[in-house]
Amino acid sequence: MATRLTDIVKVFSDKWTYGAVEFGYESDINKDHDRQYPALIIEPPVSVIDDVNIGRENYDFEVNFYNLYDTAAQNVVELQKRWDNLQDLANEWLDMVLKNYQDTTVQAYIDEAGINIERVKEVGNDRLVQLKVSFTINGFTKCFRPISKYPSDIADLAIWLKADSGATFDIATKSLSKLTDQTPSSISFVSQPTKSKQPLRYGYDGANDKTYLNFDGTNDLLISDRVSPLGADFTLFEVSKGDSVNSTIFGYDRGSSQVSVKISGSGSFSAFLFDGVKAMNVDSGRDNLGKNHIGIIKKSNQTVDLEYYDSVDTLSDTDTNASYNGTLEYNQRVFTIGASVNTSDVGSLFLNGNIQEVIVYNKVLTDNEISDVKSYLNTKYRIY
Repeated sequence: MATRLTDIVKVFSDKWTYGAVEFGYESDINKDHDRQYPALIIEPPVSVIDDVNIGRENYDFEVNFYNLYDTAAQNVVELQKRWDNLQDLANEWLDMVLKNYQDTTVQAYIDEAGINIERVKEVGNDRLVQLKVSFTINGFTKCFRPISKYPSDIADLAIWLKADSGATFDIATKSLSKLTDQTPSSISFVSQPTKSKQPLRYGYDGANDKTYLNFDGTNDLLISDRVSPLGADFTLFEVSKGDSVNSTIFGYDRGSSQVSVKISGSGSFSAFLFDGVKAMNVDSGRDNLGKNHIGIIKKSNQTVDLEYYDSVDTLSDTDTNASYNGTLEYNQRVFTIGASVNTSDVGSLFLNGNIQEVIVYNKVLTDNEISDVKSYLNTKYRIY
């Protein structure tokens, strides 16, 4: 597992049990004058990846330890003792940090260059003693050989819509008018020319602080510029969050054939397929409202499978209908994102919630291929 900055800072913070801890800058120490001492401030590090084939990143940290110092106590021994006690806390904290990474794979360790300690007295208005401790943490972050799997590495990719890529939007209002498909060599897109129906694009605050599109549940939707590319069999992945029932994430509706990936009337993640006569329906069977999740729908002939993942639950369902037209293709009209059909009536089941990514393949993916796409999505969005 990669040791990213987020992971290291969390370990640093969790292991400081003596007083306040912050990820910030030295200048923040006197900001509010209500800090609990002894205190720790972890400054944002500079880092270097020396060998891109090995993928270990050297984070140059400066961490600052503080404790109160009575300015009336001018005795040198007392001042030395105050620094020694603060260094004892720092040493114990660092031991606990390194123990966290102590296993057979050695996720992270202090670089052999060593640790630098600087002692400072009467810091700012809080009259503090301070230890400035500098060291380098060496941790695996990413190997820059082309070993990562992306959706485009798997054949028959038909749709790849990402909130963070190919977006045309108004910077001031955040209204999104167009989202270009990221499928290689594709020039297709989904769009919404009517401003009042445009979802909003936020560049952060989604799952894992990633970009997301927010749909209002009233009339927001995106419509493909050409007919759906879906054939008889397909595998669909989506990362979204539904905040109310009867909310559609992906929709295709010709009347005589339908595909709807949605939050159902009971608040569960579900999918509905219709061939004009017979239907297939899969459901997570649990209230999934308000949860960032990865959803997977796999349609193979007369069977449809569902997989659902959030931070707590892993759910699945299968439906098989021997009378369903398994050879029917879903490519006679446009598809929609954020609503079931290209209308503005209540039957459109508009999404009230967020969408971050939608990926569709025109085939039934193997278990290994599903695992690769799921891994790509979870590495990106940290859903589970």
